[in-house]
Amino acid sequence: MSLFKTKMGKMLIILLIGAGIWISPIPEGVNPAAWHLMAVFAATVIGLILSPYPLGAMAIFSLTVVVSTGLLDMKAVLAGFSDPTIWMIACAFFISRGFIKTGFGRRVGYLFISKLGHSSLGLAYGLVLTDLIFAPAMPSTSARCGGIITPLFRSISEAYESTPERGTERKIGAFLVQCIFQCNAITCAMFLTSMAGNPMVGKLAGEMGIQITWTSWAVAAIVPGLISLVVIPLLLYRFYPPELKKTPEMRAMANEKLREMGGMSRNEWIVLTVFIGLVTLWVCGSALKIDATMTAFIGLAILLLTGALTWEDVISEKEAWHTIIWFAVLMTLASQLNKLGFIAWFGSLIAGSVQGMNWVPMLGILLLAYYYSHYMMASAIAHISAMYAIFVSIAIAAGAPPMLTVLVFGMFSNLYMATTHYSGGPAPILFGCNYIPLATWWKIGFLISLVVIPIWLFIGSAWWKVLGFW
Repeated sequence: MSLFKTKMGKMLIILLIGAGIWISPIPEGVNPAAWHLMAVFAATVIGLILSPYPLGAMAIFSLTVVVSTGLLDMKAVLAGFSDPTIWMIACAFFISRGFIKTGFGRRVGYLFISKLGHSSLGLAYGLVLTDLIFAPAMPSTSARCGGIITPLFRSISEAYESTPERGTERKIGAFLVQCIFQCNAITCAMFLTSMAGNPMVGKLAGEMGIQITWTSWAVAAIVPGLISLVVIPLLLYRFYPPELKKTPEMRAMANEKLREMGGMSRNEWIVLTVFIGLVTLWVCGSALKIDATMTAFIGLAILLLTGALTWEDVISEKEAWHTIIWFAVLMTLASQLNKLGFIAWFGSLIAGSVQGMNWVPMLGILLLAYYYSHYMMASAIAHISAMYAIFVSIAIAAGAPPMLTVLVFGMFSNLYMATTHYSGGPAPILFGCNYIPLATWWKIGFLISLVVIPIWLFIGSAWWKVLGFW
């Protein structure tokens, strides 16, 4: 009963917010349909934050409301499910299952540990490199973190008896947890396909007439991304050090695990080949005129044809089907708001209040506000849905270069996932291991942001200047 009351209490808050916006006076210059659709959209985003029901269920509720109130017809709402971006994400989820199922992910992790595992810092870099290797083809950060990285980290910690149950978290486990967590936000920011929300960013930018390609994102992020991945473990090693510094046994353990696994299986070779092919075609797709979604379907088809994945694997990938539903509905609502002129109206309204300010400090202020507002969010997707298009519109209206703006806000849509214990999919997985107290978790997240943000704002800006983005 208490659970029911909690759900109903949250739903009541959501309904009151939506109804309050709906019945409030419509601002001058705003289409009434756009204002009412905004009420539903705002209620949906609040629903994603409060989460009385899963994201997919909240999306279904929103779909039902917009159709029953006549804001959109059923055909227009369901058209969102035909969006190629949605199916590219879904295919990437299915393909990522192959990394886990075949054991190829663990093999790569053990390979890095066997080379770098002579020290706790080396182990941290091994885990981070494993995450980086799989990031381009695994948009599910939960799958990467929960299915590949966390099992590797747990096996290392348990080998050195560094567990919460023994009270020995600081021996090595706590250090590795924060290295994984902080660096995962960086790897997510480095590729268009490394986090489920990134294609959504690309879609929203496309709605504004700015086309983000896989290559343009990766090239823009490569320099600040790699610098961040080098610096973060070093900082944590200095200011949140493990008690255990030397770990020579880990290299032997990793080699033993690799011996137990034997040579690469047929299915592992298939997964590796598909992985290389996917990244190659995503990089060269625009030049070869090969659609990114078609590339993902080709990869999935090969895995199914060869038996590396079965259809049962595909239909049991709940996170992918869950993503298809909420993503399609959210994108439909966001696209309709843009078509009805609401985003342009809101952006011009805010831009008018900062008229005359140089776009450079304006962009910096907006990015800081965008980053730190994530403390109020329990989902990167909800944050992107609520704020991305509006913040980008404001910055562009103030004179910021369009391509630079959509890319930097897209990257920051990942960087802020390194803040709290609820900031994104990997956060509850790693925090739930109980290696780090809550207060320490938040403190580290904030302090690391004081280093990461300048890297992306200053070093990143210099790199983007070289690339001609501004």
